[in-house]
Amino acid sequence: MTEYGRGHGSEPWHPEDPLYGDQGWAGHQTQQGQVPYGGDQQQQYAQDPQYQQPYPQQVQYPQHPHYPQPEQYPGHQQDQAQQYAQQAQYQQQVQHPQQPVYDTQGWDTGQHQYLATAPADPYAGVDPYVQQAPGGYPGESPDLYTTDEAYPPPQPPGRRHLEPQLPEQQDEEPDSFFAGGGDDEDGDEGGGGRRGGRSKGGQPKKRSGMACLIATLVIVGVLGGGGYYGYTYLEARFGAAEDFAGEGTDEIVDVEIPAGAGLGQMGRILKEAGVVASAQAFVDAAGANPKGKSIQPGIYPMQKKMSGAAAVALMIDPSKLNVITVTEGMRNAKVYTAIDKKLGKPEGTTKEIAFREAKNLGLPAWAGNHPKLMDPLEGFLYPMRYDLKKDSTPESLLKEMVKNATVKYSELGVESKAKELGLENPLQVITVASLVNAEGKNHDDFRKMSEVVYNRLKKTNDVTNQKIEFDSTYNYIKGTSEINFNINEARKFEHAYNTHNVRGLPPGPIGNPGADALTATLNPDHGGWMFFVSVDGDKTTFTKTYDEHLKLVAEFQERQKQKNGG
Repeated sequence: MTEYGRGHGSEPWHPEDPLYGDQGWAGHQTQQGQVPYGGDQQQQYAQDPQYQQPYPQQVQYPQHPHYPQPEQYPGHQQDQAQQYAQQAQYQQQVQHPQQPVYDTQGWDTGQHQYLATAPADPYAGVDPYVQQAPGGYPGESPDLYTTDEAYPPPQPPGRRHLEPQLPEQQDEEPDSFFAGGGDDEDGDEGGGGRRGGRSKGGQPKKRSGMACLIATLVIVGVLGGGGYYGYTYLEARFGAAEDFAGEGTDEIVDVEIPAGAGLGQMGRILKEAGVVASAQAFVDAAGANPKGKSIQPGIYPMQKKMSGAAAVALMIDPSKLNVITVTEGMRNAKVYTAIDKKLGKPEGTTKEIAFREAKNLGLPAWAGNHPKLMDPLEGFLYPMRYDLKKDSTPESLLKEMVKNATVKYSELGVESKAKELGLENPLQVITVASLVNAEGKNHDDFRKMSEVVYNRLKKTNDVTNQKIEFDSTYNYIKGTSEINFNINEARKFEHAYNTHNVRGLPPGPIGNPGADALTATLNPDHGGWMFFVSVDGDKTTFTKTYDEHLKLVAEFQERQKQKNGG
């Protein structure tokens, strides 16, 4: 039998049967149907339109069928002979199963040809949903609907998809968190066993007061937490930045600001070093200071826990940088003193290392070969700023300076241009550049100064007799920078570097020339200049003849007398 209704056959055989006298589900007439899964005939009945099958009927494949036998009741009208004949036929099929071969009309088991239309169901009149007694044939399978663990029998089509009714008596469920079972006034008594939050009158159950209180607290907590984090975000985003007060503590730290760093990056570096309380405090202070954007990269000795304004005030002062700046034309003697002071070394330490380790500091092969050199490193401590680090030493700084000078000289092609300029070696190019840098004030002056040097070095020079006569060489010997000195005394002072006394260039540079002086030396003016003088101490005037020069010298001397009150 199927779940769709009763098949053809006699009425139920017992008056107490629920379908006794019934003509099918909801009064519909039954019809011959399809073969069921177990090999039984499956009945097809006229049903309501929503249950009509859109596809043509198909033959179900035979399985190992087992047919439960109905109990015999008095008055049963089924033909016993027909039942025995059908039983024997199916028993033979079970004992000799064959793999079916299908076609459009039926299947071939290899022994018999069965058509799609099977014999009438002998149990068509039996209610499929009424528990039947187990059959008495050997090997027959038990009725699976009779066990305690079985699923409930299928429902008729008209009663499907309805909410199942729970038994009236169920074990009391523990109160859930929000169910409030203990506070339910109606409870489940008299409710017909129905649960699910509805009372007898169909009204929603009253929720537990404690559960509502807890739910309210949870909501308030969520809103409060969100409000707190929202306030924290707004405070961090738009509130005043955290900042220290004052000039900081006595603890000093070295803070290195890399080249190209912006104010934000500077602030983060200071924050990590413990100098400022927040990067934003430093950025705000720098923005409020007119010179806040002029902070240079380098190493700054700074105190911890400084206010943003105090940190900015320190960093806009170049003298506060933990650096050594070699200016254009600076002599080595000043560089050595600056290194000793910055590194906390005894005076003379760096100079002693420079003279002792000159050959190990990276000088080019053409440097330092003249026997009368006053300083083998003069002219090779390239002018620029040098940041001091925690591991900086006099030797490491000297090596870095010499390396920068060597690289620059190589870029300018000093070696190859020495002969083009009528000089003996590349060291003389650096020497001329050092003289030009010491006497001139700007790039235009430098080009005219180099022209003066080259013209005075010519063998045809009968005005100065190949003497350079630069005051800067005399000052170099003396370690001074005097403008007014006794020229007669200078001419009598014999020294290899005194160009008032000897012909030609000094043995080596008298300072460290910068890029402008170097390029001007390699590209002189070619104006035929022989003399120059700065009458007012600011502007340099160049002349080609000695008479013009004497007039300018007289004017200069008169100005000096008026300046000194003479």
